[in-house]
Amino acid sequence: MPTGTRASAAAVLVLLLLAAGLALADDAAVERGEYLSRAAGCVGCHTDVENGGPPFAGGRPLDTPFGTFYSPNVTPDRETGIGAWSDEDFVRALREGVAPDGAHYFPVFPYPSYTRMTDADMRDLKAYLFSRDAVRREVPDHDVPFPFSWRFLQTGWKLLFFSKGEYRPDPARDAEWNRGAYLVRALAHCGECHTPRNVLGAPVDDRFLAGTPDGPDGAPVPNITPDPRTGIGSWSAGDLVQLLKSGLKPDFDDVQGSMYEAIEHGLKFLTDEDLRATAAYVLSLDPIVNDVERRE
Repeated sequence: MPTGTRASAAAVLVLLLLAAGLALADDAAVERGEYLSRAAGCVGCHTDVENGGPPFAGGRPLDTPFGTFYSPNVTPDRETGIGAWSDEDFVRALREGVAPDGAHYFPVFPYPSYTRMTDADMRDLKAYLFSRDAVRREVPDHDVPFPFSWRFLQTGWKLLFFSKGEYRPDPARDAEWNRGAYLVRALAHCGECHTPRNVLGAPVDDRFLAGTPDGPDGAPVPNITPDPRTGIGSWSAGDLVQLLKSGLKPDFDDVQGSMYEAIEHGLKFLTDEDLRATAAYVLSLDPIVNDVERRE
């Protein structure tokens, strides 16, 4: 074989190997992203199940004290979804709560929790969403009355209540505890539902996970701090893991509503290691007395 031909063949082989490596890397990112989407509960919020909407195509209504919000289409459709977004656009949305056009998102989108995700996890999540079929589907505009409909007011809200930046592990804690903190505070954004909010819709930090009678769609959300009377202080780590896998409480009652959806579409798919880390973190927190039903 002439020298030039051998060189050309070698170059082609190198390109083929590089392409194969990139394809494997892309497949791995998509697989990791699917797992992250389970932990983050993406399909539950971004699917209008009651009206037969396609997965991730948005349109699910969420009633709040400020009006009704409709989740956006996060399929890779370029016109009605996020198909035109760059990696930087996606990371900025999760990290800063800002759309590609510079508009501020309302905090019904849990970017105050997602901001704690790592850049790598954000990009893997995007890789998974972009691997799905594009669905052309317009979603309704938010039904939010004046003045809460003014997006520029979110600038002030962020100054008061939002701190951006990824989760920083606590060096005084072990790897399991830090993994649990990352899952609870960032990916699974447990505090977005289980923490009471003030009159401006911001979570009350010193009541983290203490429950609220006014959760998503006005439904009560239980206290999951380890208070033995009003929370889950009598539960073992195994009890909490079992709940997250099956939806069954220690007394064999089952969860309903948004928690059922969070488990059925997401949390039950997490590894036992991640579920144990979640339980270890939650049960390590300070107990808070808050009887949700009695509104203490």
